[in-house]
Amino acid sequence: MAQPKKSLTAVERRAEELDTIAAVLPMERRDELAELLTDHDVETLRHLVNQGMGDNTLRALTSDLTYLEAWGLAATGKSLPWPAPEALLLKFVAHHLWDPQHRETDSDHGMPADVDEKLRQQGFLKSVGPHAPATVRRRLANWSTLSKWRGLDGAFTSPALKSAIRLAVRAVPRTRRRKSAKAVTGDVLAKLLATCATDSLRDLRDRAILMVAFASGGRRRSEIAGLRSEQLTVEPPIPGDNGPPLPSLAIHLGRTKTSSAEQDDVVYLTGRPVEVLNAWMTAAKIDKGSVFRAVGRWGTVSRRAIDPQSVNAIIKQRAAMAGLEPGEFSAHGLRSGYLTEAAIRGIPLPEAMEQSRHRSVQQASSYYNNATRRSGRATRML
Repeated sequence: MAQPKKSLTAVERRAEELDTIAAVLPMERRDELAELLTDHDVETLRHLVNQGMGDNTLRALTSDLTYLEAWGLAATGKSLPWPAPEALLLKFVAHHLWDPQHRETDSDHGMPADVDEKLRQQGFLKSVGPHAPATVRRRLANWSTLSKWRGLDGAFTSPALKSAIRLAVRAVPRTRRRKSAKAVTGDVLAKLLATCATDSLRDLRDRAILMVAFASGGRRRSEIAGLRSEQLTVEPPIPGDNGPPLPSLAIHLGRTKTSSAEQDDVVYLTGRPVEVLNAWMTAAKIDKGSVFRAVGRWGTVSRRAIDPQSVNAIIKQRAAMAGLEPGEFSAHGLRSGYLTEAAIRGIPLPEAMEQSRHRSVQQASSYYNNATRRSGRATRML
């Protein structure tokens, strides 16, 4: 006799709905999201996925939406109201941007202890002290974006909110830091590559990741993790300087952080990076699908791509093996390192930007300025 179908609770139903978009929007905390997010939140995420928004943008929106819902429940005991009233936005700023010295004499200043404790228990708060202003601004911007996707406005442009943020930022004793404290320039890259000296699958893969990410213009970790063999095109060899022709390869980037899927952004690899990449793909028997994959304990190669965070972990692991401080390097260091090294070698900025695919001259030129200012005449006046 057939058993009657068990009716799902609201949380179980949301968990199933989140499963349907998990392939596009990886979520390790699905069950927790199902408890925190409302039906409207899940519907908004489904809508964003259907709009073809980039994976990184979707992850950021989902992460911030989950944090906002968790904070709203901890601070008010209710799910977020849509649109958000001005008073709630001001409360959010007051809870996240505050003066530690003022906190010493006024325990009510900043995030209340009970709200702080709840968020820590759920794993949403890890550091001690006020948030970085950039984080608060990003979460408010994503809150505003999510409101607009629901056809609502909110008070995100109110003079009171702008004034509160401006005054609070002045009180937060934080200095702006780069995504990677140190750039992975040519000398640093050589040290990292020296740790990949064997012909083991892991060394072959990591050597290819380092060289391809750097030589292709400092590709983002998401672009390296998501690279597929279908994106690679063999190009005619490049004449070498007093030597044999150099192998050449084109990488079709597809959608990136600053371009759409319709734009066919292409970067090129020449010489050693091509040879190293081919060596990895041959040894791992990869002729289709994901290029960079996990390598098991016994040398087995996974069918699935590594995740972007794994690229970051590889950089830090290789830095430690090279005797460097892992905390000073990250995957973004390859991107900043590429432009810094280009400046050191006197490569014109427009030429370097063609390979890095930076859209902002201001952003790209900052690496050039930092590289040339330190050794320039202006620093040697005495």
